[in-house]
Amino acid sequence: MSPLALAFCGIVALLALLFVLRLPVGFALALVGFAGFWMAINLRAALGMAGTETWQIFSSYGFTVIPLFIFMGQICFHSGVNKRLYHTAFTWFGPIRGGLGVATVLACAGFAAISGSNTATAATMSTVALPEMDKYKYHPVLGSGTVAAGSTLGVVIPPSVILIVIGLQTGQPIGKLFWAALIPGALLTLLFLVTVVIACRVRPDMAPAGPPTTWREKGASLPGSIEMLILFGLVMGGLFWGWFTPSEAGAAGAGGALALSCLTRRLKWPDFLAAVQDTLKISCMILTIVIGAVIFGRFLAVTRLPFALAQWVTGLELPAASILLCILGIYVIGGALMDALALLLITLPIFFPAAQTLGFDPLWFAVLVTMVTTLGAITPPVGVNAFIISSVGQTPLGNVYKGTALFAPAFFLCLTILALFPSLALYLPNSF
Repeated sequence: MSPLALAFCGIVALLALLFVLRLPVGFALALVGFAGFWMAINLRAALGMAGTETWQIFSSYGFTVIPLFIFMGQICFHSGVNKRLYHTAFTWFGPIRGGLGVATVLACAGFAAISGSNTATAATMSTVALPEMDKYKYHPVLGSGTVAAGSTLGVVIPPSVILIVIGLQTGQPIGKLFWAALIPGALLTLLFLVTVVIACRVRPDMAPAGPPTTWREKGASLPGSIEMLILFGLVMGGLFWGWFTPSEAGAAGAGGALALSCLTRRLKWPDFLAAVQDTLKISCMILTIVIGAVIFGRFLAVTRLPFALAQWVTGLELPAASILLCILGIYVIGGALMDALALLLITLPIFFPAAQTLGFDPLWFAVLVTMVTTLGAITPPVGVNAFIISSVGQTPLGNVYKGTALFAPAFFLCLTILALFPSLALYLPNSF
């Protein structure tokens, strides 16, 4: 069997393990990668490759950034930062029609800036926002859709766990990836806000106005956002001014979150233990997927599939923009079928060399595919954020998907603007 045929057989076997046998993503990647490497070379080489890659990942200083940022988000969650953020946004924007939806999107964006995870944002904001929306008679389609769309900002707005993993796998500077995603993340947030306002103008019955608040109440609510601003400024400011590396930024963020929670006395000992346990679970899950993806990537590399694909792409008599649309279309479909992180780790060894060959900026391409793949988190049939919101909010899954459909145009408009104006992603990274 030729190396390329072996690579395609490996991809088919991987899909079978994922969608037929329902094997966990990390184990499926590692199993197919190891078996394929064995068949391509020999058993001894496969054993040496698997052992070496596993050791390098678990002993890598760079990968410590993952549990550190996750720990920062968990400390903030268990100390109630999300609730205080939501209260601030609700006090300011709740009295206007659709203001509760606006507050939800802004609170999701704020929590995304300190959690780095879309699933964490979905789970935490569902428990806070959905009961309030139900209390003020918001239509369940708009309410669940707003939380679902807002939760996707957890991957786009830095610090993002997915951007960290992409940077580690492709060799891109994590700090530059963070800055590259900042303006696109802000643009996507703005488009979500516009979507809520338009939906409420078209269907006023979907979102009644909340109770009025005085300026004194608005001012009194502002301290609820201080912790988020401090932590975001500490992490991004430290990276911008060169005070610390991305790993040190994760440590500074986690340490800052712990210090703030202790100073405000909002984190009890059981909450701290729960934060540590959740951090361990999430970190182990992510690192297992990373190890499996690296082993699978080594298998693809030895078959030379990524290089053959890159040569084939450059040989096509198509404009680079058309090829980019094809790649993004694959990510849209793939993101709707499997976890975004797993999809990116599987496909980046194939598409990243092709993108570089076509002359696309790697930072811009990383942000673009991250945003496209994130759309899958709220897209049927496997929209993980939609499942979380349906479960937490006791909302029919169909209503959640109807709600997310309202925000799909905002996603595609943001992607179009980013594709037409790459400088939106490259301005900040090139500024320092």
